[in-house]
Amino acid sequence: MGLLRALSPADLVDAPFTYAEVGATAAPELPAGYHHAVSTAVVGHGRAAFERAAAAVLDWRQQQASGLRVRATGPAGRPGTVVVLTAGLPRAGYDIPCRVVWASTEGDERGFAYGTLPGHPESGEERFTVRLTPDGAVVHEIRVFFRLASPAARLAGPVSLVLQRLATRRYAAAVRAAARG
Repeated sequence: MGLLRALSPADLVDAPFTYAEVGATAAPELPAGYHHAVSTAVVGHGRAAFERAAAAVLDWRQQQASGLRVRATGPAGRPGTVVVLTAGLPRAGYDIPCRVVWASTEGDERGFAYGTLPGHPESGEERFTVRLTPDGAVVHEIRVFFRLASPAARLAGPVSLVLQRLATRRYAAAVRAAARG
């Protein structure tokens, strides 16, 4: 899995998660024993901006805008969807497999969370939401807990953590751009 090999999302439908705390990004406290990150940003204002931001989150646009290629068995808004994100060059990229564990496609908070599958360089879960506050602010939030799991990620150590923070900033920038229209 990973480098120089194209994983098929359909082949991972029954793959086990690589961590035990499935769904824990919804809890007030993220699980112990992992790196934690929570990023919150106001990305727009008003119902129209919220609708555009939510669409960007639920159609994989934030991942695509950050440079990842997306292959999925369905939409981000459907639990059970398997997605293989690929970083790097088309035939020399690194596959990053995940499965959607939670989704909300209606109301004033929308988004999804996915968890890592075998072959992912990390082990853990990431949750992406957009919510419309009572005063009309559109808030994008990312909650993540993870461990470096692959030998390459552990070898890269601090570089892996920098790449995680860079991806988070790119996700928020993509959703902000979508909110603006």
